[in-house]
Amino acid sequence: MTRTHRKVVVVGAGSVGTTYIYALLQTGLASEIALIDLDAKRVEGEIMDLSHGLPFIPPVSVKAGTYADCADAHLTVITAGAKQTPGQSRVELIQKNADIIRSICGQIRRSGPTGVILMVTNPVDTLTQLALGHLHLPRGKVIGSGTVLDSARFKYLLSQHCGIDARNVHAYILGEHGDSEVPAWSMTHIAGIPIREYCEICKVCDYPRHHEEIAREVRDSAYHIIDYKGSTFYGIGLSLLRISGAILRNEHSVLTVSTLLQGEYGLQGICLSVPCIVGEDGVERIVDARLAPEEQKGLEQSAQVLRSVLGKVSA
Repeated sequence: MTRTHRKVVVVGAGSVGTTYIYALLQTGLASEIALIDLDAKRVEGEIMDLSHGLPFIPPVSVKAGTYADCADAHLTVITAGAKQTPGQSRVELIQKNADIIRSICGQIRRSGPTGVILMVTNPVDTLTQLALGHLHLPRGKVIGSGTVLDSARFKYLLSQHCGIDARNVHAYILGEHGDSEVPAWSMTHIAGIPIREYCEICKVCDYPRHHEEIAREVRDSAYHIIDYKGSTFYGIGLSLLRISGAILRNEHSVLTVSTLLQGEYGLQGICLSVPCIVGEDGVERIVDARLAPEEQKGLEQSAQVLRSVLGKVSA
């Protein structure tokens, strides 16, 4: 495969997978997109529907795929699995989706993949770690969507609170994509000014109290959306598009994807989200930043939560 011919495989024809493909089609990022799902009729219907829009977008091939397509794909995105239901935590999904992911990874591995594998299925951190163990690829090649969406929610809520364009807010959520996630206030900036200094200049709000409210709203966003409409797919679809762009264009972008830590941030042998430099080979380097003491403690607690979840998954 050449750099000018970019192939993406999507495993899972549900709302997340098809929303992602719909967004990806319009960008010109991919030359070829293959969709895989156990429900062959669903795949054919989605491909027909998407193909009818091809006259309006940059040239791209869209087809029903097989796992053999993963062999030469630049990027394979796994969205298949049971979805989170109202009132259900992400970790409660684990055993059912772990079995699904094992089966998928076995078929991907037999194809002999050379590209990046991007896990999206929840609980994404634990399933990223399971996939890494089953695929036997370098750690940077198997990554999770992690807290890229959580970080986007963080930026959006800060932008609304401060009256600033969300693109000018730089902020990260670290750790688990879930209840133990950690807002990295020490790494949050507006106009190059640390957020606490900016709040002191702005003087619009009682920033310690409002910061706690924003962090809580970020953490609970998915639960609210699931309660209101049954599932989330627009935000995560666009998050996947952002990660895909970093990989397919070799951007070397800093994104909080989920990756295996091997000593970074004082943590060993656990997948969670920290700022990473992402390019055509996946995670090229982990940005091992110095966190505030309470943030480091929170990250360590998040890692413990994920170790506990991982320990409950049966072989």
